[in-house]
Amino acid sequence: MPDRKNVYLHYVETDETKHKVEHLRELGKKYNFHLVDHIGDANIIASIGGDGTFLQSLRRTNFQEDCLYLAINDDHLGFYSDFDLDNLEGIEEAMKTDMVEVLRYPLLEVTVDGQKSFYCLNECSIRSTVIKTFVIDVYIDDLHFETFRGDGLVISTPTGSTAYNKSLKGAIVDPRLASMQLTEMASLNNNEYRTLGSPLLLSGDRELVLRIVQDGNDYPIIGADNEALSIRNSKEVKIRVADRQVKMLKLKDNSFLHKVKRSFINQ
Repeated sequence: MPDRKNVYLHYVETDETKHKVEHLRELGKKYNFHLVDHIGDANIIASIGGDGTFLQSLRRTNFQEDCLYLAINDDHLGFYSDFDLDNLEGIEEAMKTDMVEVLRYPLLEVTVDGQKSFYCLNECSIRSTVIKTFVIDVYIDDLHFETFRGDGLVISTPTGSTAYNKSLKGAIVDPRLASMQLTEMASLNNNEYRTLGSPLLLSGDRELVLRIVQDGNDYPIIGADNEALSIRNSKEVKIRVADRQVKMLKLKDNSFLHKVKRSFINQ
């Protein structure tokens, strides 16, 4: 990273983190990294916290294409973080050697009712706001695929496949695949409504269109990663794998599969 030295830190300052972050600042100065106060001046964006903090940093910095993102764990479980604020020696070792690499993670691009699109790194979800099922016509490209009735749908990226999607019995997907996964939430299957009933993995060149049937349940919650969006009376949601990607600094010896094994298989 010889030409990337301007770092923007995103974190919630507490009495506990303040002292640790100061040590991190001193370590950065030792290797000629410069902390900047404005996102526009940064070419590295580092978040300190768990996965939730990292997802917030992406959204608040608008998924910068020309920056490298770095997630640093601070006593939180994190699938995206390879570095630990309590292990500055490990961070310093990564600075001095070729232990790090840049990985590119696919994003979802979501457009609601033809308005300005937004991005998701984990998933986009659409759920009912009331204790009542709602109906969605599901189109893949120009094909009417199914009519869904149930609690909602989750559309996840490969890196998001281990989050909300996995809790719904969705598949875990290798992040090297530019794809998206459609997973149902409590679908109702009877003589009138019939859905696939299993997760569906779609290639990166597909477009998924969800048309919400206006039957009195017209105010669903649309979630973008870990944030609920204040979009009311939605009628159509278009989702595709975005042209842009998130570039992350990762440790070479701590791959996605290493984390899956450590998180879900090892006792």
